[in-house]
Amino acid sequence: MPDRRYRPISPELLARELTERIVDAPITRVAIDGAGDAPGELADTVAESLRLHGRETLRVSTKDFLRAASLRFERGKRDPDARYDDWLDVGGLRREVLDPLGPGGSGLALPALWDAERDRATRRDRVRLPPGAVVLVDGELLLGHGLPFDFTVHLWLSPGALTRRLPEDEHWALPAFQRYDSEVAPAEFADVVVRMDDPRHPALIERP
Repeated sequence: MPDRRYRPISPELLARELTERIVDAPITRVAIDGAGDAPGELADTVAESLRLHGRETLRVSTKDFLRAASLRFERGKRDPDARYDDWLDVGGLRREVLDPLGPGGSGLALPALWDAERDRATRRDRVRLPPGAVVLVDGELLLGHGLPFDFTVHLWLSPGALTRRLPEDEHWALPAFQRYDSEVAPAEFADVVVRMDDPRHPALIERP
C-alpha cells in the first residue's frame, strides 16, 4: 500500500488507542479481523481494558461459530474457496451475537455456538448483557459479509508475512486470503487498519 502513511505504535499503545475509540462512543459491536493469533490476542487485551473503564465486554471468536464439518469440508479439507465461502456460520454469528446487541435487540448473546474439534453444538448458555455492553469478535476473513459491526479493525499482513504467520500445514489456505484482499479489500474500508507483519512492532496505516 504505497500511498499510505505508517505510524509505528507499541502493542500496548495500540490497545489503549482502540479502547479510547470505543469506550466513550456508542459502539457495541466490534470486529478485529486478521489471520493467525494476533486478532484474538489484541481482542483479549482490548476487552480487559474496556472492563477496567467500566464497559462490560463479551469476547467472541469466530472459531466458535464455524459450520459443521459436513458443510465446511464438503469440497475437501484443504479447499481454499471453501475456507473463504463456507467455513464461517455467518447467519449464526448474526443471529446469536450481533443482532441481540443491536438496536432493539434482546441483549441475550451466545458466546459460542459450535465446537469444531468435537463437531457438535457447544451447549453454552446465553449471556444477558446490559445496554452499552461491548462484544469483541475476532476472526479471519470476517469483513465483507454485511455483518452489522459498529467498529472494525483489520490487521493487515504483507504476502510474505502472511506466509510466515500461517502454520505450514495451512499454506493451502493462502489463496483464500489473497482472494479476500482482492475481492473485499478490508484495508480500504475498515475503521482502523494496522500493519502486523511483526506483532511486536505494529504500525497504524493512515489514509492520506
